[in-house]
Amino acid sequence: MEKLTEVMKKTVPSLLMVSLGAVIAAFAVAVLLVPAEILDGGVVGVSIIISALTGLPLSVLTFMLNVPFLLLGLKSLGKRFLATGIGSMALFSVMLHVFEEMETGLELDPILHCVFGGVMLGFGVGLVLRGGGCLDGTEIVALLISRKTRLSVGQVVFGFNIIIYGTAGFVFQWNSALFSLMAYFLSFKVIDMVEQGLEQAKSVMIITDDGKAMADAIYQRLGRTCTMMEGAGRISGAKSVLYCVVTRVELSTMRRIVSEADGSAFVTISDVSEIVGNHIKRRPPAAPKKEVPAETKKA
Repeated sequence: MEKLTEVMKKTVPSLLMVSLGAVIAAFAVAVLLVPAEILDGGVVGVSIIISALTGLPLSVLTFMLNVPFLLLGLKSLGKRFLATGIGSMALFSVMLHVFEEMETGLELDPILHCVFGGVMLGFGVGLVLRGGGCLDGTEIVALLISRKTRLSVGQVVFGFNIIIYGTAGFVFQWNSALFSLMAYFLSFKVIDMVEQGLEQAKSVMIITDDGKAMADAIYQRLGRTCTMMEGAGRISGAKSVLYCVVTRVELSTMRRIVSEADGSAFVTISDVSEIVGNHIKRRPPAAPKKEVPAETKKA
């Protein structure tokens, strides 16, 4: 019973946060951005362009285009992230349809659509990410690309969005592309304010009793290596200190790993303004093959 209560305390606030964020983000896109021909970035932006060209429902396109990216990130980010991501994207798509059908009659100056749409979108997305969900699959792809190249997650996402906004200039008009770029920067800054941990990189310091087990869990689930040091508490005695750098997408998974491995661990998360040198990112090692006994080989 105590375990169930503990799980509920952790799960319910996260679900409420993800749900509220998805509703706010959907309102911003459907009511403030799309009527003014202002695009969001990533998959939502692609969906807006396709919807304008084909007449297909934006809500359906957004969900259908996002799911493959979630499945692509299943191995790296885990089943829980997949479940939360699908749930948040489904709610986001449903609310997009609801707000699209509503006749709000809201007609503002384009700059107001851009500013308030970008701010509300950033607030909604920040809540979703803080709760461990996801509304856009391009960040997952960007994370996977960054692990195999020297490009950062932010650089890959920005590259995707520049292509999308350039396309919007031809499909709609160049005013739309410029307003979309402004809304993107506004939403990104608001996300930083809402979600603690949305800089390009975060440093995580973990003080725990069993550093090796914690480091192994992080490596197996995130593919991130840790620097391990020995420390001592004034009262608690000998401790292991782990230092690791992760991306914003991996941060919610990192919190779960620490909570599951050692509920009493002490964790600090800090902004990383710059990384100098090569940060080696390796994939988790494959399971070792069983060696055939010498006697069997001779037979």
